[in-house]
Amino acid sequence: MSGAVAPDEAQVGRDPEMGRRLLHYARPYTAALSAAVLLLLFEAALALVGPGLTQRALDVALPAHDRAMLATLGAIYAGTLLLSFFGEYAQTVLTTWVGQRVMSDLRRQLFAHLQRLSIPYFDRQPVGRLVTRLTSDVETLNELFSSGVVTVIGDIATLVAISAMMLWTNWRLALVAFAVLPFMAGVVAFFRRSMRQAFRDIRTAVARLNSYLQEQLSGVRVVQLFNREQASAAAFAGINREYLGANLRSITLYALFFPVVEFLTSASIALILWYAGFRAVGFGLTIGVLAAFIQLVRRFFQPLQDLSEKFNLLQSAMASGERIFRLLDTPVEVAEPAHPRPLALPVAGAVEFDDVWFRYADDSPWALKGVSFRARPGETVALVGHTGAGKSTVLSLLLRFYAPTRGRILVDGVDLSEVSTESLRRAIGFVPQDLFLFRDSLARNIRLDRELEDDALEQALAAVGAAALVRRLPGGLTHRVAERGRSLSVGERQLLSFARALAANPAILLLDEATSAVDPDTESRIQAALVELRAGRTALIVAHRLGTVLDADRIMVFHHGELRESGSHRELMAARGLYQRLVLLQRGDQRRARSA
Repeated sequence: MSGAVAPDEAQVGRDPEMGRRLLHYARPYTAALSAAVLLLLFEAALALVGPGLTQRALDVALPAHDRAMLATLGAIYAGTLLLSFFGEYAQTVLTTWVGQRVMSDLRRQLFAHLQRLSIPYFDRQPVGRLVTRLTSDVETLNELFSSGVVTVIGDIATLVAISAMMLWTNWRLALVAFAVLPFMAGVVAFFRRSMRQAFRDIRTAVARLNSYLQEQLSGVRVVQLFNREQASAAAFAGINREYLGANLRSITLYALFFPVVEFLTSASIALILWYAGFRAVGFGLTIGVLAAFIQLVRRFFQPLQDLSEKFNLLQSAMASGERIFRLLDTPVEVAEPAHPRPLALPVAGAVEFDDVWFRYADDSPWALKGVSFRARPGETVALVGHTGAGKSTVLSLLLRFYAPTRGRILVDGVDLSEVSTESLRRAIGFVPQDLFLFRDSLARNIRLDRELEDDALEQALAAVGAAALVRRLPGGLTHRVAERGRSLSVGERQLLSFARALAANPAILLLDEATSAVDPDTESRIQAALVELRAGRTALIVAHRLGTVLDADRIMVFHHGELRESGSHRELMAARGLYQRLVLLQRGDQRRARSA
């Protein structure tokens, strides 16, 4: 486990830099933080009142049997306790308020950054791991801001104030009490690296746990269908054991660390009592001074103990901070142009690929090899070929989900590397293979926050034959679909995705197996509607069922990432090449396909 996070060791030396980045998020709330710090300083001053009152009572009031003085001292002490109560209450409210505000800001920034990241990043990252960043890791930082940063400032202020009073009360006893501080520093230095690594292991384990849960719950139908419940449970148990082990390691370290701090506190008091017992006569120590000094020592080590607990919190927060900032520092791989310009309106829809090469990773094979073609405005171009030939990759590149490794892609003669992504995607309607509906109303799922009138939605639904579906559902366009549209059939979801793509009247229409999940009757109605819908639009259609693209203006045949053939259905059949073989295979004529 620890080996998996070894690269993070470089972060250990950058704690001050990370601290500055974390405090940057608290800058808008400086006033509230300043008020909290002032309250803590006020509490630190109140902490000095008790020992002084004790010394006065023991050395002056009791020997003189002055009951009035004792009553006055008691009243003053009660007043300081009351003030301390209200001060701590106000300080807790302020710091918690700041912590929640800071975490809200950080979550918004993280989510906004995730929305900007390119599709290749999400290809590599499990969803559960990213969810952990926005929930568990951010919550750990919330604890740091709510009960860590300001409290540490208050503890340090209390330490300084009590140290000054100890030195003023009796500097010899103060030096005896301070004798354990070097040992305290050594303990902190010893545990620092081990505790940070333990918390890194916890963050890594919880991310794996969430990732596995998300995957298994999303695929629960497959798990049950293939009787994988026991195997899935066994794998989960293994990941859960890793998470348990990481937590137990951190608990073991904390269980060792805190008692050591307690031991050093007790050792300091023991040293004071030993020293005072031998030196009381020589230095004229009174009972009041000794009692006040023991109180001061206990109050001196109380913030040190608090700092020990905050040290534990700090290590956990730094481990989470490393992961959060690594996400925030992830660059956008398909970056927006430095000076983006929108496509000129109206968009004609001319599409050109100029010697485009592409692969999904540096060590992966080429998905496209030197692909060049032009689609004229209003032309319907079908992309066919075996699975993995590169057809869907062409559409993904045109949508700027990915950037070509070499070559250029142009729309209306403008290189996509110069076009703003927003204007490009506004001009394109896309129906993907992976149909996705949000847990929202039908209208919102089709509109997707675009400024579209209900008439435009109804026209798009009617064009793809989905109007009857909407009328059948309770509430019509206001009907709320289940998560990922599970309350609808696959075919119904595909019809709605079709309507979503057409609702904004795009100049370019991209269909990736758009009718693969609908019944033959619905498919025939969509095909008839497409004849009208394609008029005046450039359409690129990826299809495995070749019967759906026979009327395309041009059919392009891809094979192993290369564009091997291009022409009409009649021309390609006459050429007796790859296309003819695909057609014969789909007809079931295996013998003629092999001879071709």
